[in-house]
Formats: sequence, C-alpha cells, structure tokens
Amino acid sequence: MRSALITISTVTALLSGACSSADSPSGRSNPSGFSHIHAMGVDSDGVLYAGTHYGVYRLAGERDPELVGDLVQDFMGFIVVGPNHFLGSGHPGADSRDAPPNLGLIESTDGGQTWHTLSMTGEADFHSLDYRHGLLFGLDSGTRSVMVTADKKTWDRRAEISAVDIAVSPTDPNGVLATTGTGMLRSVDQAKTFTPVVGTPPLILLSWPDEGPLIGVTPTGMVYASQDSGATWQAQRDLGERPQAVLAAGRGLVFVATEKGIHRSTDSATTFETFYTFDAP
Repeated sequence: MRSALITISTVTALLSGACSSADSPSGRSNPSGFSHIHAMGVDSDGVLYAGTHYGVYRLAGERDPELVGDLVQDFMGFIVVGPNHFLGSGHPGADSRDAPPNLGLIESTDGGQTWHTLSMTGEADFHSLDYRHGLLFGLDSGTRSVMVTADKKTWDRRAEISAVDIAVSPTDPNGVLATTGTGMLRSVDQAKTFTPVVGTPPLILLSWPDEGPLIGVTPTGMVYASQDSGATWQAQRDLGERPQAVLAAGRGLVFVATEKGIHRSTDSATTFETFYTFDAP
C-alpha cells in the first residue's frame, strides 16, 4: 500500500508538525474511534490521514486527530491518490443498517468530507489498495484475490493468493509483491500469477514509495528495508509493538502505526520517534 508522491514542501510540513519522543502528545485525549488504524496516506498539503475502524482521521501538527466529515465507517482500505483525492473500502457504520456489508470501492474528492460509490458495492472488501501506472490494485478479502481496474469501475480478477498486503513497483508496471502467512510472493505479470520469494523475513505489511527503499514490517514490529525490489532485506529498527499499518511516503519519510500509536522516521526507517501515542486503556 502507498500514498501519492509527496514534495519537499510536504516533507517539511510533516517534519515541523511531528512530535519527537521527548514531546510526544501522549497526554492528549484520544478521540473516540482513533485507535485501530488500517491504512495511512499523506495529502499534498503535508497532512497525514489515517483510515480507521471508525472513519478517516486527519493528523495535523500538534492538534488532536480530527474525524474528517461525518461518515463513521470501517475503512479497511484507504489511500491518497492526489490532492484531496482519496479512495477507500471496507464496511458501513452501525448507523447504516440497510447498507450492504461491503462498501466496494468508494471515493472522496474533497479531502474525505464526502464519499460516493464507484463500484463493487456489496461485493468487494478491499483490505489493501495501491494505485500505480494508471491502474488501481485491490486485495479483496472475500475472494482472497487481487483485482485490477483502469477506470475504477470495471475490474479484472487476477490471482487468488490469500495475501495480507500488496505493493506495486513504482518503476515496473508488472511488478507486484504480496505478503502471506507462509512468506512473500512476487508477480511479474500484474498479479496474474505469483511465485514465492525465497529467504525473505516474515513480513506482513509493505509500502513501496515512489523513491527510496521498499519498507516491510513483521508481526512483532521489526522494520526492514529493501533497495532491490524485495530480493534482499536489511533489518532497520525493532519497534517491539504489533503493527497495524505502514506508509513509506518517499524522501526517507516512513510512518508505522502500531497498537500503541504512530511512529515516524525521516531516514528510511533507520531510526524512529513518536508521532502520536494512544492513551492507555
């Protein structure tokens, strides 16, 4: 999973607004619903957004995370594909009792204030979304398959692989990596077929930025980086916490959401500092 490429000014905004380990906002009240993060993205203005079990939250500077809009639903999949342009998937909220169980693909063009349906309503639940080379890749949890669309409406169902996460190469339109419970898989034909990648760490989350190393995280919170498209991996930092989502935003900027909060790195996961801490239950 990924977000759109961010500019130097975007990185500057994120660096100036983030909190170090010494001044972590751990004392702030944790907004209701902002706890389990499924995916993250950075908009063109440098603001970090998080798709959670109870809606999309905006994390800007020193302020508390802010629920965007009034749509409270389970965003299993979420990405930023352009300025104020978000795509998502998941399940409707408790107030939408007559809605189908799966949202399919939904879209916002106003920074998450409002959403509209694009396709696959009631059919697909995309737990991972990646937009590359004019194509949207979605990992459908129901069919355990990778699906691909060029117009966000008509989908082509590709390989069934029971994956946890997928990441598409920023330079090779045919290259796709997937994490599974038994190891990493690689596709060289746009997810039509996959083969095992031997000797990789037990990664479950991936994020492939437009520039910089591919980032992966294990179930125990060990963060790895790969400079050769996933052929070899270097251990970077052990966060010691169960990960929920990872975002490599480019230019060395990496966010890892865990059960305890959000960690941020500015050196491609070599070191981390606290960006946000959840209140203890």
